[in-house]
Amino acid sequence: MYISPREYADRIHSALFDNRLHKSIEDAANLIEATIKSDGIIYVCGNGGSAAIANHLVCDCQKGISTNTNLMPRIVSLASNVPIITAIANDIGYEDIFSHQLKNFIRPNDILLTISSSGNSPNIKNAIVLAQEKENKVISFCGFGGGYSKKADVCVHVQEDNYGIVEDCHQSVMHMIAQNIRHRNLVNDGSKIYPF
Repeated sequence: MYISPREYADRIHSALFDNRLHKSIEDAANLIEATIKSDGIIYVCGNGGSAAIANHLVCDCQKGISTNTNLMPRIVSLASNVPIITAIANDIGYEDIFSHQLKNFIRPNDILLTISSSGNSPNIKNAIVLAQEKENKVISFCGFGGGYSKKADVCVHVQEDNYGIVEDCHQSVMHMIAQNIRHRNLVNDGSKIYPF
């Protein structure tokens, strides 16, 4: 169904101004900040456009959050290593591309952040199940009805049913979280404060 540019923009605006979303974004930022400060690792994953957002999150956290702060974020994208993803998909199953990596990596104090528009991708579900079985906290970014991803400890649910709009909102939420954490921890050490 055709959506005009104006309607598309209005729907993004409406989704981002949902008060329930604001509370979950704040909760996600607090959990990520606490994980960074306790020297935990944040593992992040997603498929397709959500994989791109996961990889972008790594950039904005490792470079952005650490600039002009005393924070040293450790963020790992489970969607960035093509050889291991294709090996797991070929030899074990695509539904295990994230959970198989996670079972080797995740330790106490680490958290998982999943990004899935539908919230129901089997590989996302399996990663959530594994993390929670190991008693690690999970943050999920989801859209549509939320799907299995609503079982996360913190669910950032965009109330929309258009993949592009959900992904655009997830990208904005990622920036909100990274900038919020950075700005709460800025230090004036005499160096240039970047406007990120």
